[in-house]
Order: sequence, then C-alpha cells, then structure tokens
Amino acid sequence: MQQVRPKKFLGQHFLADAAIAERIVDALSFDGYKRVIEIGPGMGVLTSLLAERAEEKLTVIEIDKESVAYLKAHFPDNKVNVVEEDFLQMDLMPLLGSPVAVIGNFPYNISTQIVFRVYDNRDSIVEVVGMFQKEVAQRICAVPGSRVYGIQSVLMQSCYDCEYLFTVEPKVFNPPPKVQSGVIRLKLNRTKNTISSEADFRKVIKTAFNQRRKTLRNALRGLLQPTHHADAMPFKEKRAEELSWQQFDELTQWVVGG
Repeated sequence: MQQVRPKKFLGQHFLADAAIAERIVDALSFDGYKRVIEIGPGMGVLTSLLAERAEEKLTVIEIDKESVAYLKAHFPDNKVNVVEEDFLQMDLMPLLGSPVAVIGNFPYNISTQIVFRVYDNRDSIVEVVGMFQKEVAQRICAVPGSRVYGIQSVLMQSCYDCEYLFTVEPKVFNPPPKVQSGVIRLKLNRTKNTISSEADFRKVIKTAFNQRRKTLRNALRGLLQPTHHADAMPFKEKRAEELSWQQFDELTQWVVGG
C-alpha cells in the first residue's frame, strides 16, 4: 500500500525519525496500567513500537480514512485495535473501564482540546506522553510566575505531575511544521486530586486568567456574592499567574463559601 498523504486540514505532521519515536515510547512507565491508547497514529511510527510493548492489545484512534486503511493493512488485529473515530467527540467510556495511558504525536490544531478531554477523564487516564507544539507543552508544565502559566497549567497540575521531557526540531517531520515541538509526560497523582468543587474551581481559574492583568480582587469581583467582602479575599493583591493550583483551590473555597 502506498504512503499516506499528510493532510493540512487535519494538522498532520508525520514523525519520520525512528530514534525520536523510541524516545517517546520509552517515556511510558507502564506503571499502574496495562492498556495504552494512541491518538492520531498516522502511519504508525509509534504504533509499531507500542504494539510490542503494551501488555494488552493496543488501541489506536484515527479520524483519517486513508490512515485507517494503512494501519489495518500493516498491523494484525490481534495486536492493534484500529478505531476510526474523532477522539474529541467519541464516547470514551468503553475504553476507560480500567487504568490506561494515552500517547501520541498530537495534531497541533486540537492539542488543547485533547488536554482538556484527558483532564475530564483523569480518573482512568493515569499517564500521558504526548508531543505538542512547544509553546503548548511548556504552558502545561509552567510554574507559577511564568509568563506562559495559564488555565491548562493549573488544571493539569492539580491532578498530574507534569514534566517537560525534550524538544523536537521541525526537520524530523513530514511535512516539517513551522514551529518546534515538545514532548511531555503527565503522571496522575491521586493525592493531588482533592479539588473541593470542580465546577467552581474551573470557573474561578477561567475568570482570573481572562483578566490576568488585574489583581484577583478586581478580576473576580463579578463572582462575589453580596455577603462577600473583597478585602477579606485570600491573595487579593496577586494576579492569576502567581497562584499555584493549591492556592486557587483555597481561593475557590472562599469564593464559594464566602
């Protein structure tokens, strides 16, 4: 079968460097899970390595029909389960009955949505190794006070230990993207996952970062009840990028409870 054509509208940039593929797959710990889901396998450069290492049958999720046909032709169905679906839209429940890792060279144009979908399913997705646009990878792993620290940083760090692993140059892709890529690893930390009010936590974070130049006293004014006194707000003189996820949780509890 002929090679798959990378499609711009799907954000496809196929990894063409076997050594980089090895480094990405080597980053999986296989600690606490037996199943692996690969998102956007393309022509299977990671798939070929994963199929040999996963203890249980590998699941790959691919939306491109041409890639699906290529994968089914090249990988035996007793090793690889090819699912022709959109990861962002599909029902994940049948795949998440037990702990699982997610891995992939994620398309840049949907990588942020992938991150949020992982967060929403964090009880089952215990590890993620992914390649993102470098700026997105850095944002997820950024520390408070960094200029790229934001909503994704706080949410993901509230439940995962986030580690930036290495940078990947454009030349190892077909076609080469115009930016660098970064590979990160997220490992679920169940002692972190103690947010008191999930919906309120997300609302406070989003509101704070939407007005990140303002102090929290002013940025969150619209969330306060009449009984609230802004002067009593914890961290009221700080700005959103200065707070850790633990401090955001404390702030959320104050906003909710007054």
